[in-house]
Parts: sequence; C-alpha cells; structure tokens
Amino acid sequence: MSTAEKPVAQFTPKAVVFFVALVAAVLPWSNPAIALTLGIVVALAGCSAYEKQGKKVSRFLIQACVVLLGLRVNLGDVAKAAAEGVWLAIGTIVGTLTLGMLLAKVLKIERDPAVLVSSGTAICGGSAIAAVGSSIGATSSAMAVATGAVFVLNAVALYAFPPLGHLMHMTPEQFGTWCGVAVHDMSSVAGAAKAFDGKDVEAGQSAVDIANIVKMTRVLWIAPIAIGAGWWWRRSAKDGEAKAKKSAVIPWFIVLFLVASGVATYVPEVKQWGGAIKQGSGYGFQAALFLIGSGLSKKALREVGWRALVMAMVLWVCVAGSSLLVIRATM
Repeated sequence: MSTAEKPVAQFTPKAVVFFVALVAAVLPWSNPAIALTLGIVVALAGCSAYEKQGKKVSRFLIQACVVLLGLRVNLGDVAKAAAEGVWLAIGTIVGTLTLGMLLAKVLKIERDPAVLVSSGTAICGGSAIAAVGSSIGATSSAMAVATGAVFVLNAVALYAFPPLGHLMHMTPEQFGTWCGVAVHDMSSVAGAAKAFDGKDVEAGQSAVDIANIVKMTRVLWIAPIAIGAGWWWRRSAKDGEAKAKKSAVIPWFIVLFLVASGVATYVPEVKQWGGAIKQGSGYGFQAALFLIGSGLSKKALREVGWRALVMAMVLWVCVAGSSLLVIRATM
C-alpha cells in the first residue's frame, strides 16, 4: 500500500461496545435518563468512539427532532407561548447574566468562563456557550470549563425534574414551561419533559411540546447576546489581546421549526401522525443524549473546578426557583 493511501478503518471492540450501548439507549424500554447514563458509563469506561463525529451528529439530531416536533403544534400556540413568556424570558435572562457577573467577582472567576457559564445558564446551555465563546474569542479551556459545568447540571435536571414535577402535581403546561426556562440544553429539556409525560401520554399537546416552544423563544436570544458580548469584548480589549469575532451563530433550525409548525397549521392531516412524530423524536433525543454523555471526558471534568461549578449551581438554583414561583403563581 502506498503512503498516500489511508488505512481502512477497523471495527474495534471499543466501537462494538459503543454501538451496542447506542442501540440499547434508543430501544423502547429505555428513557432519556438511561440513555444519558449509558453514554456517561461508556465514556468513563474508555469505550467511547467517534467523539468528534458524535458531537456533530448529536447537534444535528437535536435540531432535526425539534423541527420534527414543529409538526405537532400550530403557529397560534407558538405565538401564544412566546407572547405569554416574553417577560419571564427577559427577566430570567437579564437576572442570570447580572447575578453571574456578581458571583464571578465574589468567587474570583476569570471573565471568559464567567460570561460563558452565565450565558449557558441564561439561554440554552452548550449552544449559547459555543455562540458567545465564538463572539468573544474565548479560549478552548474556558469553553471546556463552562461546558463541563453546564453538562453536570443538565444531567442533574434530567434525573431530578420529572419526579419533582409529579411531586408538586404540576400540569403538562406548567412543567413544560419550567423545563424550557430552567433546564439548559434542548436535549435535556426534551428528555425531562418526555420523562414527565410518560409513555402513555395522548397524541395531543404535551409537556414536550410546551417545553420545546418555550426553550426556542429563549434560543432566539443567542444572536443578540452573542453580538452584544462580542461588541463589549472588542470595546474593552487591550492592545495585544485577541479580538473577539464579529459573527454570531444563527439558530436556523428555529426557522425550520416555524415552517414545520406552519405545515401543521395549514395541513391538518399532519396531526394524525402526532403520536408517531412524538415517539420518533423521542428516540432521536435519546440517541443525542447518549452521544452527549459518551463525549464526556475526565479531563473536561477536572478542568471545571469547584468555583465554576458553584457559580453554575447557584445560577441554576436561582433560575429554577424563581421561575417555578412565577409559573405556579400565574399558570
């Protein structure tokens, strides 16, 4: 074989374990918490494979499943949820970012990871961290710290929120709204809401539908927050410092979700597939959660440190607690 030729990829024992666990994560008996746990176990056991590809595939799966769920809700419901939740969104986002900066000073956390943790908690976890990090030119270390802290709390929310929701006798609308506000990433939002709904939920609108709508009204804030952070960094950067990037990540999947919702509104026949759509998207979210868990590394966890984790935890508890009080009082 010439030196220019690439060797054929080997299907190693590690890859076999990885794919067996992936299949197990999406089987009907599984659920979002099991899927994430399997991914974490695979990662910590050193059996994770295709880490880079897994990140891309999980991101695609999450966005594709969100778009698919758009076929279950009409534009009127989307507009209503966005209008009713706009002040809650503004209040929690501004409050989280402000509190985050204060905590960073108290805990003596550097500016970059502090802004990334605050943005991830305020908006939508890893997506916001990636967008804001790109805009401010954050280091890979700062990105790893913020992503690791948010990952830990996402996992906690996935396990803790559904039983808490049932314990407090929350309605699907209340729980979906709470998930959309207080849980970081889209995958965990959908996973927690799916677990709350259970397997026997009717094909009608459920906590999953509400949670995705509410979360996407927050995802829309990625662009202005990222652009604003980039402007602030460029304005305050000293000579010789790396300048922030001018571009921000545009969440195009939201546009596709609205298109899908438009189809559901004007093509009523689509609604008869609501149950199958919800089930299929659920399997997709479980696969994404497994891939996210399998991408966890011991190095990333070590880099988090107690200060960033404490900051993320305090912010998360404040967001979850305040939003719960508002939701219980108004819904």
